[in-house]
Amino acid sequence: MPTTPTSQALIQAVGLKKVYKRGSEEIVALWGINLSIFPGEFIVIIGPSGSGKSTLLHLLGGIDRPTQGGLSVNGVDLVAASEAALTRFRRDNIGFIFQFYNLLPSLNALDNVILPLLAKGLSWKTSRTRGAAMLEQVGLSHRQKHTPGQLSGGEQQRVAIARAMVVEPCVILADEPTGDLDSTSANSIITLMADLKQRLGVTFIVATHNLNLLQVAGRSYELKDGHLIPMTSG
Repeated sequence: MPTTPTSQALIQAVGLKKVYKRGSEEIVALWGINLSIFPGEFIVIIGPSGSGKSTLLHLLGGIDRPTQGGLSVNGVDLVAASEAALTRFRRDNIGFIFQFYNLLPSLNALDNVILPLLAKGLSWKTSRTRGAAMLEQVGLSHRQKHTPGQLSGGEQQRVAIARAMVVEPCVILADEPTGDLDSTSANSIITLMADLKQRLGVTFIVATHNLNLLQVAGRSYELKDGHLIPMTSG
């Protein structure tokens, strides 16, 4: 059962609308989304391909801007922010997890994890220490020196999760994190994310086709034709 949040909203979206133009045609991806998300929540958004799930994550992560509406994340007004401010916001506040991992094939697991820390200007030594600790959190201490090609799909996604978390972001945005995995590996990743939320208080927003994620969601929504519809348990 979802808990009743008592702290201030980490994410506040009001009347979010996103319209894409294709020639003279306008395609409305999101219609008037209202959403409040609080620290430590595990939010799951389901819906078919083309329903607007990725678009919503891109808005919440400062990758794209809404056509209309208001959006603040961790106190930052993403509508009014400059491009430079959005770049800093993404670097400091958002951890992204993708369906196909987006790891660099020539780097080992540890070096993939520490890339965001090096981008922030941390030293090589500090970055490696923090990266190793994060790989331990996802159960991959023994695979630090392995490249992506030497890891299973589930292990690669664990590396990607460690990379997303290593900068201690305010929220993790996961776009189909189990979509490229077999059922056993997918369930392992679901268990890991739920465990990280429980142990470390990580805030997750997961867009997915995988209905098994509903079992660990604090709150869940369906995105249908650009409308966000709360789902009820049971």
